[in-house]
Amino acid sequence: QVQLVESGGGLVQTGTSLRLSCVGSGRSFSDYAMGWFRQAPGEERAFVGAISAYGDRSFYVDSVKGRFTISRDNAKNTVYLQMNSLKPEDTAVYYCAADKSFINIGNIRAVDYWGKGTLVTVSS
Repeated sequence: QVQLVESGGGLVQTGTSLRLSCVGSGRSFSDYAMGWFRQAPGEERAFVGAISAYGDRSFYVDSVKGRFTISRDNAKNTVYLQMNSLKPEDTAVYYCAADKSFINIGNIRAVDYWGKGTLVTVSS
């Protein structure tokens, strides 16, 4: 079992930055690829980006490329989502996810573990 707890959400203005954190506990954090998803009001949960277990690879959806960066510190069992140039359409509950497979981490149906989410609201 892996328990994931997100933090760092809040209310921010358009154009500002926010960094989310996700702390993992339980089984070896460094064995897992980590992903971030988000769910906007009235919409389905959607993939944002992911990072490999060792942190050497990452990928993102087009809508956040160049604005969001995922990093991880395996010594701290923590993965981060740095969000810059935030837009109102980035408003959502953000979830971190863990999966043994970097290939599968973007597949919402294949993810092994989920956090409970943290709300990000971007005001215009």
